[in-house]
Formats: sequence, structure tokens, C-alpha cells
Amino acid sequence: MSNIGFRVFASMARPDRELIEKFRDIPVANICDTMGRIYGLDTRVKPYNSVRLLGPAFTVKVPLGDNLMFHKALDMAQPGDIIAVDGEGCMDHSLCGEIMMRTAVKRGIAGFLIGGCIRDVEALAGLPLAVYAMGVQPKGPYKNGPGEINVPIAIGGQAILPGDLLVGDADGVVVIRAADAAEVLAKALKHFAMEEDKFRKIEEGTLDKSWVDETLAKKGCELVAS
Repeated sequence: MSNIGFRVFASMARPDRELIEKFRDIPVANICDTMGRIYGLDTRVKPYNSVRLLGPAFTVKVPLGDNLMFHKALDMAQPGDIIAVDGEGCMDHSLCGEIMMRTAVKRGIAGFLIGGCIRDVEALAGLPLAVYAMGVQPKGPYKNGPGEINVPIAIGGQAILPGDLLVGDADGVVVIRAADAAEVLAKALKHFAMEEDKFRKIEEGTLDKSWVDETLAKKGCELVAS
């Protein structure tokens, strides 16, 4: 009989590492724009250091203020994974601190995405671990369970599936379904090149902004003379 709510699914499919690395220098905003602007996590989720978030989601679902399954995920996740923890947005207890962060670095984990709080923020400045969370709380977690590993979760208003590609920078985090990653990459690279061309034209003074007045006229905007 399945113990729903207290389960560990051991297997997880991951996107190809070479494909993942091709997203490293693409701004999250460019990626979001190529995905209908609907796959970015909301502003409750913020970066707590300057390390870029990039890797497949190793998902964890925990009850309020409890990190037992988070600890288990630290033992299971592979180098390069992002441990994504759905803590139900609890702001009353942190779900991890410096001990777990240093453990993750030692094991080659690429980052944490926490749907809840962290602590020991000052220690993050010297660690090569991307950490995004909803807040900071000095009170530590409980370790009672239950919880689940490698199941669909939700953080920052977005569903995250095991193996989804997570990309984060100073603007926030975007979720890319593993099956869509190659297509999204091609579109994001094209979008990035388009923006680079616009930056060049701004410097040259040749950027065409005629579309603004054309759009206003099409929508019937009235120009009132002063």
C-alpha cells in the first residue's frame, strides 16, 4: 500500500547537461519573454547571493516548518541539481541554514530554491551555492516529517516538476519543462541577439521607435495640444 504524503521516488529524468549549460549566459528576462511571460516565479522568491541558479529541479514537498525530507534530498540529489523545496510558504521557521548549505556545496549541489525561509544569510556570501527563498527567519525547523521527494510541487505561483530546468539571476527564477528546453533555448538565444542589436542601435542613435506612435494611433489615442 502506498503511503501517500510520506514517500521517496528515487528516479528522476534530467535534461542533458550540455543543453543546460547553454542557458548559463542568457538573462532570465529573455527566457521569460520567449515563454509567453507566464513561467516566472513571483517576486516573493528572491536571490540571497549573486550565484546564478541553473540546473534540474530535484523536488521536495515538506509540511510547515519541517525539513526531514530536505535532509534526505541532500543525500539523494546529484551534482548539478537544484533542490527545490515546497514549504507551503511558511514564514515562521527556516528550512535550512549554513550546515545544509555547506553540505550541498560539498556534494556538488548547484543551488536551493526554497518555498519558505532560510537562515545564516551572511554565510552565503562566501559559498558557491545559488540560494533563492521567500524570506529569512532565525527560528530553525522541525525534523518530524512527513513529506515527499521527486513529486510535483509549487513555489512562487509556479508548478515545478522533477527534472524541470530552473534558471535564476538577479531578476528572479524561470521554470522550463524538460521537454521544452531545446525549443526555449533556440528562442531565447534569438531574443538575446535581438536585444543586443537594440543596445547597439541605442548607442548609435538609430533605434526606430516609430512603433510607439503607430500603436497609439491604431488604438485611438487622442493627442491634446498644449
